[in-house]
Amino acid sequence: MKVVIVGCGIVGAAIAYELSQIPQLEIKVFDRQAPAQAATGAALGVLMAAISQKPKGNALQKRLLGIQTYDQWIPQLEAMTNRKIPYNRQGILRLCFAGDDLIQDELERWRSLAKIRHTQGWQLEICDLADLAANYPHLNLEQVIGAVYSPCDRQVDPTALTLALVAAAERNGVSFQFNTPVILEPASQEANRTFRLHSPKTIELDWLIIAAGLGSAALTTSLQQPVDIRPVLGQAVQISLESPLGLPNHQPVITGNDINLVPLGNGKYWIGATVEFGATETQYLTPPQPNQDRLEEMMQQAIALVPALKNAKIIQQWSGLRPRPEGRPAPIVERLAGYPNVILASGHYRNGILLAPATAKQVSEIIQQN
Repeated sequence: MKVVIVGCGIVGAAIAYELSQIPQLEIKVFDRQAPAQAATGAALGVLMAAISQKPKGNALQKRLLGIQTYDQWIPQLEAMTNRKIPYNRQGILRLCFAGDDLIQDELERWRSLAKIRHTQGWQLEICDLADLAANYPHLNLEQVIGAVYSPCDRQVDPTALTLALVAAAERNGVSFQFNTPVILEPASQEANRTFRLHSPKTIELDWLIIAAGLGSAALTTSLQQPVDIRPVLGQAVQISLESPLGLPNHQPVITGNDINLVPLGNGKYWIGATVEFGATETQYLTPPQPNQDRLEEMMQQAIALVPALKNAKIIQQWSGLRPRPEGRPAPIVERLAGYPNVILASGHYRNGILLAPATAKQVSEIIQQN
């Protein structure tokens, strides 16, 4: 059975790796650029699963599956490909601020959620100011009244992970063609519709998986079944300090007010990311451009929380576009209307890294059930 995947960010790479373990499949992956570009290349790789505020349900289970899968995949991928995948197992600390509405009620909800997580086999810890002062001496706690610590959550380098998935899938027999644009066109108007795929030559296939992020909108439009996926810009920076912040042996991701401080080792950190929509409907459909003021505002918020960042050296500054479905929840993982052998796996917005394993499993189940 011939399977073609269009798109090789984290989602396309995870699908390729998952499907590569099914012997009867012949898999080809195409991308118009190199792997791990676009949204994947600009992601911070923060994996918020147990610390999600969802108490239960399918969306939570997909998040938790991401953590469970990466805990298994990453050592396997490192051994299989001889590639190092930076993977922070020291958890995530989420800060609560005095200015939050109904903050005491929020902390009470976190305590209730911690009890629920315990019954689910996951751990959440409520931290008071004394805990924070002892374990995170680099934080300015003036506006902080408490925090939630999730030791089970993770952070991973998205690019290293994607490249390892590609290498492992390739070893399992998957064929990759990069810098190769794909053109889709309907070949029939019948109820059970067919199509032609050019890359540039015509490709025969049994299944097509569209995992092209923002590019998925144009591909579905070419098949006359447009799916509205729109760009939301995010900016981030990488900084360097002379020594690590806080306790050298305790370096979790710290998040608060939608800012993530991501330790990378050797005194280096990622700080991000902004969330920037277009100002009007017309601008919204056109990719927004990086706003320097928004980046400066983010950095000032980070410095207010961690004063030592004022002396940081900025190593790198970058931005990327996240694919966000319009008018429906993210992500979209389903058959494309009118095409029983086309699966759309896109629109993961800000959780592509975390949800990639669940998406790959769902795609695999669709194919194997037919």
